[in-house]
Amino acid sequence: MAEINTGGGGGKHDGGKVRSKKQSTRVDMTPMVDLGFLLITFFILATTLSKPSSMTLNVPDKTKKEETEPIKASNVMTVFLGKDNKAHYIFGKAANEDPELKTVGYGYEFRKAIQENARKVPGDKFVVVIKPTKESTYKNMVDVLDEMAITKTKRYALVDQLTPDEKKILKDKAKFDA
Repeated sequence: MAEINTGGGGGKHDGGKVRSKKQSTRVDMTPMVDLGFLLITFFILATTLSKPSSMTLNVPDKTKKEETEPIKASNVMTVFLGKDNKAHYIFGKAANEDPELKTVGYGYEFRKAIQENARKVPGDKFVVVIKPTKESTYKNMVDVLDEMAITKTKRYALVDQLTPDEKKILKDKAKFDA
């Protein structure tokens, strides 16, 4: 709050000179400093909350060729991203072995399927192979990657092509064009 000091100053005293009154122009800066700190705090919080969050995706280096041991089909869950926000999956068999194709929705059903199948595999050998189809959407892919992070699945792969056996299974059992 600004104050003006009106005390002191000139006036006629016992035969002295007449002086004009000098007024003090002292301004209290405390409220301005408080406002500055509030604004700084607001902008720090606003920029922290407005940063986009993203998930890291580790991609192997194409220049390095590494020899890896083959993965057993009994440890693999193959997920096909379908239409109408549904996912189809095969667990424990290759597509040419006439596997059972199961259909789940994204979210809780899909998470439950991952967790159940991961329990069937010993140790850290569980692998999820994610294969989007023509009917799937980008949102479906993001939903599946989110589920991989939520279930803490360490080994998963994105594959962009379906084998002829997988196309046949999807066409016959899931009733859509793969």
